[in-house]
Amino acid sequence: MTAQVDYLAVLFTTTSGASGDLLGSDETELEQLVWQLVDLKNKKLGKVNEVLIRPEHSDLTEDCLGEREDSEESVSTVTGLENAINQFHLRLTNEVNSLGAGTSVCVCTDGQLHIRQVLHPEAAGKNLALPECFNSFFDLRKEFRKHFPSVDTKSLEVQYMAECILTTEKHSKDTPSKDTHSNDTHSHTFSNPERVTEKFESGTCSKMERVCDNTVIRARGLPWQSSDQDIARFFRGLNIAKGGAALCLNAQGRRNGEAMVRFISEEHRDMALQRHKHHMGNRYIEVYKATGEDFLKIAGGTSSEVALFLSREDQVIVRMRGLPFTATPDQVLAFFSQGEGPKEACPVSGDKDGILFVRFPDGRPTGDAFVLFASEEHAQCALRKHKDILGKRYIELFKSTAAEVQQVLNRYTSAPLIPVAPAPLVSMLPSVSLLPSPGGVRDCLRLRGLPYTATIEDILAFLGEYTHDIRPHGVHMVVNQQGRPSGDCFIQMRSAERAFSASQRVHKQRGVNSRYVEVFPCSAEEMGLVLMGGLSPPPCLSPPSYSFPPIPSIMPAEAAGLFPPIGQVLLSPRPLGPGHAYYPASTQLYMNYTAYYPR
Repeated sequence: MTAQVDYLAVLFTTTSGASGDLLGSDETELEQLVWQLVDLKNKKLGKVNEVLIRPEHSDLTEDCLGEREDSEESVSTVTGLENAINQFHLRLTNEVNSLGAGTSVCVCTDGQLHIRQVLHPEAAGKNLALPECFNSFFDLRKEFRKHFPSVDTKSLEVQYMAECILTTEKHSKDTPSKDTHSNDTHSHTFSNPERVTEKFESGTCSKMERVCDNTVIRARGLPWQSSDQDIARFFRGLNIAKGGAALCLNAQGRRNGEAMVRFISEEHRDMALQRHKHHMGNRYIEVYKATGEDFLKIAGGTSSEVALFLSREDQVIVRMRGLPFTATPDQVLAFFSQGEGPKEACPVSGDKDGILFVRFPDGRPTGDAFVLFASEEHAQCALRKHKDILGKRYIELFKSTAAEVQQVLNRYTSAPLIPVAPAPLVSMLPSVSLLPSPGGVRDCLRLRGLPYTATIEDILAFLGEYTHDIRPHGVHMVVNQQGRPSGDCFIQMRSAERAFSASQRVHKQRGVNSRYVEVFPCSAEEMGLVLMGGLSPPPCLSPPSYSFPPIPSIMPAEAAGLFPPIGQVLLSPRPLGPGHAYYPASTQLYMNYTAYYPR
């Protein structure tokens, strides 16, 4: 139990946008802070203080801003959130100090939104540190419901609720009336304030754990390099459960821009849903409801080895990718212990116990490993060795999370991430091949990293002058198995020269929703392989009448009985012939629709 506080600082905020139940949902800036100090013991009210906040980049003239100024000492106008917070903290501290030593004070608000949806998110977005007083507060409506559980608080005013719970007898459970607070001396006890989690706690989650469906959301559109700490920062002000931020990986084990997030309660989950299409940097993040089962599929684990590896708290995890299959723990330790200048040595936490190699079920190494570091400083030092050489290979390094460790181990230990390739058709067909030979004319473009909301018009605007070089029916938007945009697009150009020129000009240029887009030249054959997994001719190549000649008989009928059916041949593991790229269809089947532009 927390001891009762002496004073409450009743706080009210206003933004330049929505108010009421939607306060903070439109990501608009804070423009007003109002507060009043309440003496709980003596039932006295302090003066009303007000700070008006003008944007740092305002279009208003000085004359217009001057009209907002007030001659009273308790009202002031400042520029920017940081100055407003400093003004609030200074005034409140001076007023409390004037009341004497040993005075305790806590913020009180009308609902959760002023603190959780306005102050903390805006401060996080502007890299501002809020005073400690904003990390604990009392929700006036919750305190009122503790005292009067049968009363609907939606239609009640703040002043009326405050008067009731400050002066009404503690044992009263009936609906308050206007005169119940006139002479009573026993007031409501303010204890156990609401808490705002300052730091996200990483942790593990068992597949056997029960996760409530009403506490989980799915976030989409995250930058690929995002960490669980970045997710916690986006949802700043809301309390994420321990280990409750899990980044999703695609079939190849790479982050796909999605995450599952688990909150401590349904109330916090509902406030998280109001941050739909709020921004992380220049990108907006989509937020949707999800289920506990969805979360466990991503974050749940069963391996005791992983649980032991992650059992040490306050450790920073770094993922190594591209290791030689013969790499040993000693070689990994040596990799991080060498270096000069900015790439100085960085000790691995726990020596060999701080290294976890990822293996297939049969024990074969996958080339991945996770390494623990004792501090953020050591982890950042390790990340500076990104693409340094170990053996004869360069090693990719990424900051990782406990949930990612679980997810990678689950995928590798349950089944191979990329299955063994079946025998290609090309090795069986003497003259007709459904798989193209390498080195075709690279007269197509592949666009990667498009926003999910990108339209054909957005892509044409991004290409600019090169739009005139697109073949008829030559724009192919790629969607995944669920029919959602995958962020990829193929475009057929009139010549390899124009395709190469376009890729050089617009590669990694910002255009579609301020995101940079990767642009690579490729061949029509490579496009077909990616779209259809290399197992059938793509239905989208220009012109629409694209067709294949009939496949001749492969072997005489009398010899057919000596061989297994062709389906069994295709599914049997056989080495690939040299020179042919293979795209496993079972890993990720893409579909597409064709934009008939230009006509």
